[in-house]
Amino acid sequence: MSDYVISCCSTADLSKEYFEEIGVHWIPFHYMLDGVSYPDDLGQSISFEDFYHRLDTGSESSTSQVNAEEYIAYFKPFLEEGKDIIHVALSSGISGSYNSAMIAKADLEEEYPERRIYVIDSLCASSGFGLLMSKMAEQKKNGMSLEELKDWTEDNKLRLNHWFFSTDLKFYVKGGRVSKTSGFVGNLLNICPLLNVDFVGKLIPREKIRTKRKVIARIVDKMMELADNGENYDEDCFISNSGCREDAEAVRNLIEERFPKMVGRVKIFSIGTTIGSHTGPGTVALFFWGKRREN
Repeated sequence: MSDYVISCCSTADLSKEYFEEIGVHWIPFHYMLDGVSYPDDLGQSISFEDFYHRLDTGSESSTSQVNAEEYIAYFKPFLEEGKDIIHVALSSGISGSYNSAMIAKADLEEEYPERRIYVIDSLCASSGFGLLMSKMAEQKKNGMSLEELKDWTEDNKLRLNHWFFSTDLKFYVKGGRVSKTSGFVGNLLNICPLLNVDFVGKLIPREKIRTKRKVIARIVDKMMELADNGENYDEDCFISNSGCREDAEAVRNLIEERFPKMVGRVKIFSIGTTIGSHTGPGTVALFFWGKRREN
């Protein structure tokens, strides 16, 4: 069996410690905060608490993806060590990072014809992307070959369900996902939109729910409806949040109450600075294995 590395982008929104624990490599996206450039380095340059506080108090943030040249520089050391690569990119439905990685792959395959490089479009985002990487690491640990893991990932990535809600519509208005009028009325009436990631990896608004308490109950209802084995779900479940840990913990507590067969606690991570630049503070996202996302 060949020696290979599993790789992804920082937008998988896992902690640095968890990436190290599961043995998955990552490459950072980039963001600008008030005109200063930073790597999306899992909260190391700027803490998530500081980042979301600054956004909430008027700071401006923009993002940029990993380009082909950066991918080439990142992949090369693995290839020079004689290792093959399986790299999983942030969903092509929200980023061009997959295309950049494919350009790098084509260039490097000419230089290293003896090595294998696989690039996969995750069709996932945030810690749903991270949950996919965690399962891939587990499959490798259990002896799955590079080719087997590539096929498994392609076959199973759409089984990852992504559901989000937000208690603050300001950044959804700014990003064009919600109109200014709808955002004003929504905030006035305490409407929390429920969204998901669809089968082509795009973020789609699904329901408008009034009050945080009701949307927390509804997102857990979606898991009950869609998760593998319903209330007998026994796989990992991840949550990510943008500066609203208490809301994330409320979702976790309800999940652990309603899904008693899960092994271990639901893991909570921070939404990273790339995706968080677009959601702003106040978003909670829930990820679990379940029914395939289909048209």
